[in-house]
Amino acid sequence: MSAEQHREPPRVACVVDADGRITFDLPPGWAPGQRLLLRLRPKKGQPEKDLHILDLEPVDDGRQRVVLGPQPALTEGRWDVYLIPEPGSGRQRLRPGPRDLRTLVDGHPHDRQTPLAVRIPYSTQDGYLAVRAWLRPAHAEVGTLDLTDRSMTVDARLHGATFQEGAVVRLRRRGSSGTVLTLQPKVAQDGRGFSFTVDHGELAAATGTESGVWNAFVEPAADAPAIRIARLLDDVADRKGVYVYPTATVDGAVLRPYYTVDNDLSVEVRTGTV
Repeated sequence: MSAEQHREPPRVACVVDADGRITFDLPPGWAPGQRLLLRLRPKKGQPEKDLHILDLEPVDDGRQRVVLGPQPALTEGRWDVYLIPEPGSGRQRLRPGPRDLRTLVDGHPHDRQTPLAVRIPYSTQDGYLAVRAWLRPAHAEVGTLDLTDRSMTVDARLHGATFQEGAVVRLRRRGSSGTVLTLQPKVAQDGRGFSFTVDHGELAAATGTESGVWNAFVEPAADAPAIRIARLLDDVADRKGVYVYPTATVDGAVLRPYYTVDNDLSVEVRTGTV
């Protein structure tokens, strides 16, 4: 093993541009010929399958740089970033340095091409560099979520589809193939923006005596494929612990909207003694 493999993992700076390119900068002091490895994190017990290897190139100030272009699109999931110090050597996890994500901050109001490909560099819970990627044939992006004691109103926008006759929003109870609450969306004049309101009492009644989680989808036309309603188009890779909404209590049930680990919108309903 070379001396470089014994060194502390370097902190890699990242810049994301408006076209989705990610520029990775390795700090000065590392020998030329390094390569960057992106590995799609496999599910537990599964072998790794998707890898991207990129050659780092020196720049004038002694850093090494590589640009991950928008193509090919990364498979949806979490990609861990490694350094390969020299040919035939093992790989080394990298630490995140400064991350310039300014182009992502206000990305949600803008129309996007589909399939929708999103990549956000972020720091893992154990302090390493990774890239969160989404790849979806169509998408419904949450803009605002307004809560009252009696209802929840969601404003959102379609990407890769427009509303046609027969459009509906459906809340599907997780773990149950047949339990669905169907809502009528209010569609904007451009056929892309929409909103819908969930009555807390109605959802509590549909849940019954067993607690449950409801996932939100929109079907933009009769018999159209369901599109998961989510919030993906900004700089927040893990929204679940950042956007925490208050609960509402209705008819003995406690309701709380939340974003899942994939940044999809769901509603938890807890029944029983409050």
